[in-house]
Amino acid sequence: MKKEFFSAIRLTVVSVVFFVIIYPAIIWGVAQATPSKGKGETVLVGNKVVGYKLEGQNFTNDIVFNGRPSAVGYNASGSGGSNKGPSNPEYLKDVQSKIDTFLIHNPEIKKEQIPSELVTSSGSGLDPDISLESAFIQVPRIAKARRVNEEDLKKLINLKIEKPLFGILGPEKVNVLQLNLALNNLK
Repeated sequence: MKKEFFSAIRLTVVSVVFFVIIYPAIIWGVAQATPSKGKGETVLVGNKVVGYKLEGQNFTNDIVFNGRPSAVGYNASGSGGSNKGPSNPEYLKDVQSKIDTFLIHNPEIKKEQIPSELVTSSGSGLDPDISLESAFIQVPRIAKARRVNEEDLKKLINLKIEKPLFGILGPEKVNVLQLNLALNNLK
């Protein structure tokens, strides 16, 4: 028993040294090699930080593209989902409320056409991107609110498409913050 006790103590010490000192140091070193030194990729307008490329934001105005809802209020320090299952009555009520709100702001869209990502929260609550379908379905509302041509908005979306990683991993998507910044520059 004495042998197992000392083996367990050695394993604990080695694990503490590795996971508390060595591993974090490696991750910190890798982060320092990135352009932002591990602080996240900020999005600047002029010299002002308006957001982060990898963090979703709450866009709800009719004149901008709306992103995916957040179960954590877009709070990056509290990343997480609602942990409510798809049959949970509170969850279903929340989703129905989001569907109703979407339909009020987008009256030309039928309930069946709404992409699920526009009415359900992600696992992190911070998704900065939406699918092309979610972007294009919002075009009529934004065109009407801004009094711009729908074709111009579609071209803008096509300019902001981010391709899958290595051309094969993941779907095409658009970053909502980047899209809305480009939208504000649209003449």
